Amino acid sequence: MAEATDIEALRQEYEKQLFDLRQLLEVSKSLNSMLDYHILIDAILFNVMGQMKVLRAGIFAKKSLDATRFSLHRNYKGFEIAHGVDYSVAEDNPVIKLFTRQYGCYTLEDIRQRIGSFAGFEGIASLGPSLIVPLKAKGAVNGLLMMGEKIGDEGFDVYEREYALNLAGLAAVAINNAFLFEMTTTDMMTRLKMKHYFYTVLLERMAQCSTSSKPLSVVMIDIDFFKKFNDTHGHSCGDAVLKQVARVIQSGVRGDDLAARYGGEEFCLLLNEANAERAFQAAERVRASVESMHTSYEGRSLAVTVSLGVAQFDPSRDLSGKSLIDRADRALYTSKQEGRNRVTVAV
Repeated sequence: MAEATDIEALRQEYEKQLFDLRQLLEVSKSLNSMLDYHILIDAILFNVMGQMKVLRAGIFAKKSLDATRFSLHRNYKGFEIAHGVDYSVAEDNPVIKLFTRQYGCYTLEDIRQRIGSFAGFEGIASLGPSLIVPLKAKGAVNGLLMMGEKIGDEGFDVYEREYALNLAGLAAVAINNAFLFEMTTTDMMTRLKMKHYFYTVLLERMAQCSTSSKPLSVVMIDIDFFKKFNDTHGHSCGDAVLKQVARVIQSGVRGDDLAARYGGEEFCLLLNEANAERAFQAAERVRASVESMHTSYEGRSLAVTVSLGVAQFDPSRDLSGKSLIDRADRALYTSKQEGRNRVTVAV
């Protein structure tokens, strides 16, 4: 009888492990199908909370490709965040170095015993996580996963810690893939998307709009007299202006819009669910913001203006992405012909 009981217990344990492996496989497929960084982070959080049976979870991740700190930002569920507290940690923090050397799950006490203090890690420690798991891919930590107590307030056993490490490994690979995708689709100078990516998204949005009544508009933007500006002040100064104009453009777009560097000193915007009138208003805000912008360079305060062209997608006329872009470009040319520093809407 005892032997039969042991066999049954072993069978149930194997079935649980098989079920968990299947779950990990599904999680892996789900996470690695997502290349949008912010959507991915949310997906990781919900997967962790469901798989680990916790009500609180958070991910410390880098906000951009060149960031040197892991920040909580909005990547958390359930934790109570105090305003004014710096919930971030530098990538060269002793705790991060510990995680790099000795990969595993850690409690706050584990960290205290190995490091001796929470210097530079106080913000995370103040949240009182029950378990902290580094997200590590290609030999480097690319994020931190923290979890609150399990539902039922039970501790994490050895098997659950191992499972958490497996989840963290999948999340780390997915984050690494998302960063690689970001690098291949982003212009490193301006941090805007590249032209080829813009075209890809444009074609997808046009296909969606062709079967719906939602409008879509494109805005083409060009810096006025930029070649003369470069010749006068130098290319390094020109690069500084490009970066600042790009920041102005990016700050004016909504979450579902897209800003890209089209080439040289030319930029473009893809405005989702925006008709020509709304696109004109958005373009006018960009124009006015650039006009009031001043770039400080080697003790000089320099200014530029931009000309813009707007075109709303028309399924009966725009049979290709090039057609829509060309109409916006012709409107841009009209703006330049009529004096520059203005917005023209394609007819």
